[in-house]
Amino acid sequence: MSRSFFGILKAACCVGLVLLVTGCGEDPRYSARTQYLGGAYGGGGEGGPPRDTVSYWDGDSSNGSPSVKISLGEQRAYFYKGGVLVGVSQLSTGREGLNTPIGQFKIIQKDKDHVSSLFGDYVDSGGNVVVPNVDVKKDPKPPGAHFRGTPMPYFMRIVSGTGMHAGYLPGYPASHGCIRMPEFMAENFFRSVSVGTPVTITN
Repeated sequence: MSRSFFGILKAACCVGLVLLVTGCGEDPRYSARTQYLGGAYGGGGEGGPPRDTVSYWDGDSSNGSPSVKISLGEQRAYFYKGGVLVGVSQLSTGREGLNTPIGQFKIIQKDKDHVSSLFGDYVDSGGNVVVPNVDVKKDPKPPGAHFRGTPMPYFMRIVSGTGMHAGYLPGYPASHGCIRMPEFMAENFFRSVSVGTPVTITN
């Protein structure tokens, strides 16, 4: 057998081990301790998430009613003013089993400094993480700990617990159902939408 075959076999074993260790729990890269990234995904080096070569904003000098179209298949959001495309953003939407809803929606709430009431970490009195990546509906709170929600900057709610906000983008669907985007795009979207702005989400 060739060396390349053994290299592939070794890599596959490592991936299998990682999957075995992490199980169905939240990937630690998506925890509240993850920094919110700006225009690029960040890193982009070998083994890191891909660089964002898609996102752009050209809507500051444009007029007209805003609207947003989101393609889950493309993992992109398209921002329009008066029917003219003025911005495109890379996304990370809901992963399998926690899918982002499809349909016609409207922005129903805006909160620049939103913090999740469902997902985050259990921390001790000193702020040290005791249990990371918890769902308060499922994960019991350890004695003496309290819940600290995950920050969701520039949150734009579209339905129930789902909204658009700044967050980590690994290059594939990874959220609990929300629509994550680079921080500079979330800020531009946030400044340009109002309660009532239409949002269309398709496959």
